[in-house]
Amino acid sequence: MALSRRSLLWIVPGATLAVPLGTRFLPAAAAEVNADAGLAVRGTDVVAYFVEGRPVAGRAEFAHAWRGATWRFASAANRDRFAAEPERYAPAYGGFCAFAVSEGYTAPIDPAAWRVVDGRLFLNYDRSVQRRWERDIPGRVARADANWPGLSSR
Repeated sequence: MALSRRSLLWIVPGATLAVPLGTRFLPAAAAEVNADAGLAVRGTDVVAYFVEGRPVAGRAEFAHAWRGATWRFASAANRDRFAAEPERYAPAYGGFCAFAVSEGYTAPIDPAAWRVVDGRLFLNYDRSVQRRWERDIPGRVARADANWPGLSSR
């Protein structure tokens, strides 16, 4: 992301991010699910990551409410899969950036910056941050798993 008058340079340990002004980074308590205006994963069908191997935009007519957020799906079949096993398909750390959670804070995500590892969906702020996260996936996941309970329960 290029810096502009509407961007802010955000420096965190191990990363420098240019983010649009108004982007919220939550240093302590976070919601259980990252939902912008109530919509999880920016309306992306989380089941599609597993069955199609790519992000697919969800549709309003195939919505499902879970954990205080609205989840959208590309098809009724994907909605029904999620409704039957939401924990299987929901992203790790409530859909917050996996890199950020490994560092002890939360940040928004780009649905295009994703990876399924050991059956878990991980999302990141953007592809640049995702590359940093991928340098040590086992270590990042271990740190994020340890940090998440404290971030999500405050």
